[in-house]
Amino acid sequence: MDQETSKQEVNTAMAKAVEHMLQEFLGVRTGKASPSLVENLEVHVESYASNMRLKELAVITTPEARTIMVQPFDPSVTGDIERAIRENGKLGLNPVSDGKVIRLPIPELTEERRVEFVKVIRNMAEESRIRVRACRKDGMDAAKAMKTENVLTEDQARDFESEVQVLTDRYIKEIDGKLAEKEQELMTV
Repeated sequence: MDQETSKQEVNTAMAKAVEHMLQEFLGVRTGKASPSLVENLEVHVESYASNMRLKELAVITTPEARTIMVQPFDPSVTGDIERAIRENGKLGLNPVSDGKVIRLPIPELTEERRVEFVKVIRNMAEESRIRVRACRKDGMDAAKAMKTENVLTEDQARDFESEVQVLTDRYIKEIDGKLAEKEQELMTV
């Protein structure tokens, strides 16, 4: 493996860690109805004997600012969807079903609930930082391996390691910035 390919792999892996965190952030509600709150929710469907994402089972819309409407493609899975939403502790939503459509009223966030959500997103951010640092370790290991195989000189290996560190610092800073934005959004809604 050459230096550029290795660096590109590290960069891509770090970017994916940040992107994963941002996707998780979408699932943390801020008092506004958004399909992204529930669309990636895993639903165990008895009739299909498997786990599926909610967006694969239903049309998810927001007819009002504080309501999410879930309309299953197959009405027989309505109960499974309702149970998955109710049992998901992170969401804290109570679905209301008429047999064909499930409505999810989004209650006002209390100060206590906002603080809980801030703790949740801080944990998500820390998990992303850990992933980025693991990518950094992989990059440093790759530099050592290339040095051992005489692909890189000692100076080139040191330069490569410093470039990986610069990437790490950049992605950690991005994670911290996105965390601060989400905290601000949660606390001011």
